[in-house]
Amino acid sequence: MANKKSKKPYVTVIMPAYNASRTLEWTYNELPHDIVDEVILVDDVSADDTIKVAKRLKIKAFLHKQNRGYGGNQKTCYTEALKTKADIIVMVHPDYQYDATKLPQLIQPLIDGRAEVGFGSRLLGGGALKGGMPFYKYLSNKFLTTVENLVFGLRLSEYHTGYRAFKREVLENIPFQLISDDFIFDQDIVAQIVYFKYRISETAVETRYFPEASSINFWRSAKYGLSIFRTLMRYLLQKSKLVRYSMFKRMKHDYERVK
Repeated sequence: MANKKSKKPYVTVIMPAYNASRTLEWTYNELPHDIVDEVILVDDVSADDTIKVAKRLKIKAFLHKQNRGYGGNQKTCYTEALKTKADIIVMVHPDYQYDATKLPQLIQPLIDGRAEVGFGSRLLGGGALKGGMPFYKYLSNKFLTTVENLVFGLRLSEYHTGYRAFKREVLENIPFQLISDDFIFDQDIVAQIVYFKYRISETAVETRYFPEASSINFWRSAKYGLSIFRTLMRYLLQKSKLVRYSMFKRMKHDYERVK
Protein backbone atom coordinates (compact mmCIF):
# COMPACT_ATOMS: atom_id res chain seq x y z
CA MET A 1 0.00 0.00 0.00
CA ALA A 2 1.38 3.44 -0.95
CA ASN A 3 2.16 5.82 1.85
CA LYS A 4 -0.25 8.68 2.29
CA LYS A 5 1.12 12.04 1.30
CA SER A 6 2.21 13.92 4.41
CA LYS A 7 0.20 16.97 5.38
CA LYS A 8 1.68 20.30 4.28
CA PRO A 9 3.08 22.19 7.30
CA TYR A 10 1.56 25.55 8.18
CA VAL A 11 4.29 28.11 7.51
CA THR A 12 4.28 31.52 9.18
CA VAL A 13 6.81 34.14 8.02
CA ILE A 14 7.82 36.83 10.50
CA MET A 15 9.39 40.13 9.47
CA PRO A 16 11.17 42.27 12.09
CA ALA A 17 10.93 45.68 10.42
CA TYR A 18 12.54 49.07 10.88
CA ASN A 19 12.33 51.70 8.12
CA ALA A 20 11.59 49.04 5.49
CA SER A 21 8.98 50.86 3.41
CA ARG A 22 11.16 50.94 0.24
CA THR A 23 11.97 47.23 0.25
CA LEU A 24 9.06 45.53 2.01
CA GLU A 25 6.95 45.03 -1.11
CA TRP A 26 9.91 43.58 -3.07
CA THR A 27 10.55 41.09 -0.29
CA TYR A 28 6.88 40.21 0.14
CA ASN A 29 6.41 39.61 -3.59
CA GLU A 30 9.39 37.22 -3.62
CA LEU A 31 7.88 34.96 -0.97
CA PRO A 32 6.57 31.64 -2.34
CA HIS A 33 2.94 32.29 -1.40
CA ASP A 34 1.89 28.78 -2.38
CA ILE A 35 3.95 27.58 0.60
CA VAL A 36 3.67 30.53 3.01
CA ASP A 37 0.34 30.56 4.87
CA GLU A 38 0.70 33.72 6.91
CA VAL A 39 2.98 36.76 7.17
CA ILE A 40 3.46 38.77 10.36
CA LEU A 41 5.37 42.07 10.50
CA VAL A 42 6.43 43.92 13.64
CA ASP A 43 7.41 47.56 13.14
CA ASP A 44 9.87 48.90 15.71
CA VAL A 45 8.65 52.52 15.49
CA SER A 46 9.88 53.24 11.97
CA ALA A 47 10.21 56.83 10.76
CA ASP A 48 8.84 55.91 7.33
CA ASP A 49 5.68 54.32 5.89
CA THR A 50 6.48 50.70 6.75
CA ILE A 51 3.12 50.13 8.48
CA LYS A 52 1.18 51.73 5.61
CA VAL A 53 2.90 49.48 3.07
CA ALA A 54 2.27 46.42 5.24
CA LYS A 55 -1.44 47.24 5.52
CA ARG A 56 -1.70 47.81 1.76
CA LEU A 57 -0.19 44.37 1.21
CA LYS A 58 -2.64 42.95 3.77
CA ILE A 59 0.17 41.75 6.04
CA LYS A 60 -0.76 41.23 9.68
CA ALA A 61 1.18 44.11 11.25
CA PHE A 62 2.01 45.07 14.82
CA LEU A 63 3.51 48.41 15.90
CA HIS A 64 5.69 48.82 18.98
CA LYS A 65 4.82 51.87 21.08
CA GLN A 66 8.52 52.47 21.64
CA ASN A 67 11.68 51.15 19.99
CA ARG A 68 12.62 47.81 21.56
CA GLY A 69 15.68 46.98 19.47
CA TYR A 70 16.29 44.21 16.95
CA GLY A 71 16.11 41.45 19.55
CA GLY A 72 13.02 42.94 21.18
CA ASN A 73 11.39 43.05 17.75
CA GLN A 74 12.09 39.35 17.19
CA LYS A 75 10.61 38.50 20.58
CA THR A 76 7.32 40.07 19.56
CA CYS A 77 7.51 38.38 16.16
CA TYR A 78 7.96 34.90 17.64
CA THR A 79 5.35 35.49 20.33
CA GLU A 80 2.74 36.46 17.74
CA ALA A 81 3.78 33.63 15.40
CA LEU A 82 3.29 31.06 18.17
CA LYS A 83 -0.31 32.28 18.46
CA THR A 84 -0.95 31.16 14.88
CA LYS A 85 -1.29 27.63 13.48
CA ALA A 86 2.41 27.65 12.62
CA ASP A 87 4.27 24.37 12.36
CA ILE A 88 7.31 26.20 10.95
CA ILE A 89 8.25 29.82 11.61
CA VAL A 90 10.61 31.57 9.18
CA MET A 91 12.32 34.91 9.77
CA VAL A 92 12.71 36.94 6.58
CA HIS A 93 14.17 40.42 6.85
CA PRO A 94 12.01 42.86 4.88
CA ASP A 95 15.06 44.78 3.64
CA TYR A 96 15.40 42.57 0.51
CA GLN A 97 18.92 41.51 1.49
CA TYR A 98 18.16 37.77 1.49
CA ASP A 99 16.65 35.77 -1.37
CA ALA A 100 13.13 34.96 -0.15
CA THR A 101 12.56 32.55 -3.04
CA LYS A 102 14.88 30.07 -1.31
CA LEU A 103 12.39 29.54 1.50
CA PRO A 104 11.26 26.08 0.25
CA GLN A 105 14.88 24.80 0.31
CA LEU A 106 15.40 26.40 3.74
CA ILE A 107 12.48 24.58 5.37
CA GLN A 108 12.76 21.21 3.59
CA PRO A 109 15.21 19.69 6.13
CA LEU A 110 12.73 20.63 8.87
CA ILE A 111 9.86 18.98 6.98
CA ASP A 112 11.96 15.86 6.36
CA GLY A 113 12.91 15.58 10.03
CA ARG A 114 16.62 16.13 9.39
CA ALA A 115 16.79 19.31 11.48
CA GLU A 116 14.74 21.50 13.81
CA VAL A 117 16.36 24.80 12.76
CA GLY A 118 17.44 26.02 9.33
CA PHE A 119 19.96 28.75 8.51
CA GLY A 120 20.18 30.50 5.16
CA SER A 121 23.94 30.87 4.75
CA ARG A 122 25.48 33.67 2.71
CA LEU A 123 28.93 32.07 2.97
CA LEU A 124 27.93 28.61 1.79
CA GLY A 125 28.78 28.52 -1.89
CA GLY A 126 30.91 31.67 -1.76
CA GLY A 127 28.25 34.16 -2.85
CA ALA A 128 28.65 36.71 -0.03
CA LEU A 129 31.35 38.87 -1.63
CA LYS A 130 29.66 38.64 -5.04
CA GLY A 131 26.50 39.97 -3.41
CA GLY A 132 28.38 42.99 -2.09
CA MET A 133 29.18 42.02 1.49
CA PRO A 134 31.89 44.43 2.72
CA PHE A 135 35.24 42.65 2.96
CA TYR A 136 35.73 43.51 6.67
CA LYS A 137 32.32 41.98 7.43
CA TYR A 138 33.23 38.88 5.45
CA LEU A 139 36.52 38.42 7.34
CA SER A 140 34.95 39.04 10.75
CA ASN A 141 32.09 36.69 9.92
CA LYS A 142 34.54 33.93 8.95
CA PHE A 143 36.65 34.49 12.07
CA LEU A 144 33.71 34.53 14.49
CA THR A 145 32.14 31.49 12.82
CA THR A 146 35.42 29.58 13.28
CA VAL A 147 35.47 30.44 16.99
CA GLU A 148 31.80 29.52 17.40
CA ASN A 149 32.32 26.18 15.66
CA LEU A 150 35.12 25.40 18.12
CA VAL A 151 32.96 26.29 21.11
CA PHE A 152 29.75 24.62 19.89
CA GLY A 153 31.42 21.60 18.33
CA LEU A 154 29.71 22.16 14.98
CA ARG A 155 30.85 22.76 11.39
CA LEU A 156 28.55 25.50 10.12
CA SER A 157 29.58 27.95 7.42
CA GLU A 158 27.84 30.93 9.08
CA TYR A 159 26.13 31.78 12.36
CA HIS A 160 25.33 35.42 11.57
CA THR A 161 22.53 35.07 9.08
CA GLY A 162 19.18 36.79 9.53
CA TYR A 163 17.40 34.20 7.40
CA ARG A 164 16.26 31.45 9.76
CA ALA A 165 13.58 28.78 10.08
CA PHE A 166 12.37 27.11 13.26
CA LYS A 167 10.13 24.19 14.03
CA ARG A 168 7.42 25.32 16.40
CA GLU A 169 8.71 23.09 19.20
CA VAL A 170 12.04 24.97 19.30
CA LEU A 171 10.51 28.36 20.02
CA GLU A 172 8.04 26.80 22.45
CA ASN A 173 10.82 25.31 24.56
CA ILE A 174 13.69 27.81 24.62
CA PRO A 175 13.46 30.91 26.85
CA PHE A 176 14.07 33.47 24.08
CA GLN A 177 12.26 36.13 26.13
CA LEU A 178 15.18 36.11 28.61
CA ILE A 179 17.94 37.06 26.16
CA SER A 180 19.12 40.40 24.75
CA ASP A 181 16.92 42.98 23.02
CA ASP A 182 19.91 44.11 20.93
CA PHE A 183 21.59 42.57 17.85
CA ILE A 184 23.31 39.95 20.00
CA PHE A 185 19.88 38.28 20.33
CA ASP A 186 20.73 36.33 17.16
CA GLN A 187 23.74 34.67 18.80
CA ASP A 188 22.12 34.26 22.20
CA ILE A 189 19.35 32.22 20.61
CA VAL A 190 21.92 30.14 18.70
CA ALA A 191 23.61 29.31 22.01
CA GLN A 192 20.23 28.23 23.36
CA ILE A 193 19.52 26.10 20.28
CA VAL A 194 22.87 24.33 20.58
CA TYR A 195 22.60 23.88 24.35
CA PHE A 196 19.21 22.20 24.00
CA LYS A 197 20.64 19.97 21.25
CA TYR A 198 18.43 21.04 18.39
CA ARG A 199 19.88 20.21 14.98
CA ILE A 200 20.76 23.00 12.52
CA SER A 201 20.74 22.63 8.73
CA GLU A 202 22.19 25.11 6.23
CA THR A 203 20.99 26.27 2.81
CA ALA A 204 23.04 28.48 0.50
CA VAL A 205 21.30 31.80 -0.21
CA GLU A 206 22.19 34.78 -2.33
CA THR A 207 22.55 38.14 -0.62
CA ARG A 208 22.22 41.72 -1.79
CA TYR A 209 24.00 44.71 -0.28
CA PHE A 210 22.69 48.10 -1.39
CA PRO A 211 21.84 51.43 0.32
CA GLU A 212 18.28 50.46 1.28
CA ALA A 213 19.33 47.13 2.82
CA SER A 214 19.71 47.38 6.58
CA SER A 215 23.18 46.96 8.01
CA ILE A 216 24.90 47.99 11.21
CA ASN A 217 27.92 50.29 11.01
CA PHE A 218 31.52 49.40 11.84
CA TRP A 219 31.36 50.38 15.51
CA ARG A 220 28.07 48.56 16.10
CA SER A 221 29.62 45.57 14.32
CA ALA A 222 32.63 45.71 16.64
CA LYS A 223 30.39 45.84 19.72
CA TYR A 224 28.38 42.94 18.34
CA GLY A 225 31.55 40.90 17.79
CA LEU A 226 32.74 41.46 21.36
CA SER A 227 29.30 40.56 22.70
CA ILE A 228 29.54 37.20 20.94
CA PHE A 229 32.51 36.27 23.14
CA ARG A 230 30.41 37.02 26.22
CA THR A 231 27.67 34.73 24.93
CA LEU A 232 30.19 31.97 24.20
CA MET A 233 31.68 32.32 27.69
CA ARG A 234 28.23 31.98 29.24
CA TYR A 235 27.60 28.88 27.16
CA LEU A 236 30.88 27.29 28.28
CA LEU A 237 30.28 28.13 31.95
CA GLN A 238 26.77 26.69 31.74
CA LYS A 239 28.03 23.51 30.04
CA SER A 240 30.72 23.08 32.68
CA LYS A 241 28.06 23.59 35.42
CA LEU A 242 30.19 26.29 37.03
CA VAL A 243 27.43 28.89 36.60
CA ARG A 244 23.71 28.57 35.93
CA TYR A 245 22.12 31.11 33.59
CA SER A 246 18.36 31.52 33.26
CA MET A 247 18.73 31.76 29.46
CA PHE A 248 19.59 28.04 29.45
CA LYS A 249 16.63 26.91 31.55
CA ARG A 250 14.11 25.04 29.43
CA MET A 251 10.78 26.84 29.47
CA LYS A 252 7.48 25.86 27.91
CA HIS A 253 5.71 28.81 26.29
CA ASP A 254 1.97 28.34 26.67
CA TYR A 255 0.63 29.56 23.34
CA GLU A 256 -2.45 27.86 21.96
CA ARG A 257 -2.71 27.63 18.21
CA VAL A 258 -5.56 29.45 16.51
CA LYS A 259 -8.04 26.84 15.32
